[in-house]
Amino acid sequence: MKTLYEATSVATGGRKGHVVSEDSPIDFNLSVPESMGGDGGSGANPEQLFGAAYAACFGGAIQAVAKSEGIEIDEDELSVTAIIGFCKGKSGFLLEATLDSYIPGVDLKTGEDLIEKAHEMCPFSKATRDNITVTLNLLLDE
Repeated sequence: MKTLYEATSVATGGRKGHVVSEDSPIDFNLSVPESMGGDGGSGANPEQLFGAAYAACFGGAIQAVAKSEGIEIDEDELSVTAIIGFCKGKSGFLLEATLDSYIPGVDLKTGEDLIEKAHEMCPFSKATRDNITVTLNLLLDE
């Protein structure tokens, strides 16, 4: 395996601490949501960060699949919304993810095919496969 890129980030203070990346585009405080016993402060939380990263990566995978199959999509209007749940089960804490993908201008069959193939390609999907429940949804124009 050839590494194409590495990113380094440091978190101090756990869930109510601070995160910073090596070149500082990420540099902010973290807060614990009230529903998890925290103060609900203005900082981000790990689930938001994971959701943002997963949504961006999955969108990139949709673009790559569409390009490889010669399907034109409006990349500026493509959107992926990631809903990340922090759950407690019999084996302790775990995550769940729902990815709502909006691919304007494609029909149902094409859209479903794109998101299924993107799910096979996306590194975040590969990392979560068989570890957490991931639900894929295609949002269509009304």
